[in-house]
Amino acid sequence: MGRNPIKTPVRRVTRDALADRLATADRVVEVGVGERPAVAAELAARGVAVTATDVRERSVPPGVCFRRDDVTDPDPGVYRGAGLVYALNCPAELQAPCRDLAASLAVPFRFTTLGAEEPVLPVERETLPGETLYTVRGPAWRGAP
Repeated sequence: MGRNPIKTPVRRVTRDALADRLATADRVVEVGVGERPAVAAELAARGVAVTATDVRERSVPPGVCFRRDDVTDPDPGVYRGAGLVYALNCPAELQAPCRDLAASLAVPFRFTTLGAEEPVLPVERETLPGETLYTVRGPAWRGAP
């Protein structure tokens, strides 16, 4: 997803808190999984069907489906049937394309940002252990799931 932040492992408490908030649909898509599939793996372990996408080929854990895709020119088939789209460490330049994709599916878009970056979209904020989770407000937003 754009820039490559320093790869530090996601703390278990943060991973679990994110998974708690993202496990609100039977099928979810993570945009820009990169080299940090811990949350996708946790969601899959909880019985959620997870598709992880990235512009580059990536390894994902068992139970997570990987599809190569670019959210700025998405293949609609990759996202069809998803009940939620999310992105972790989402850079500012990809927030609007992710929102637009989620809006086209009439599903929520939730994300975290890179470090101290602020969201560039109108959002609801939820403070989690070690992270802030944002839910985009707008046409597809129906309140935090």
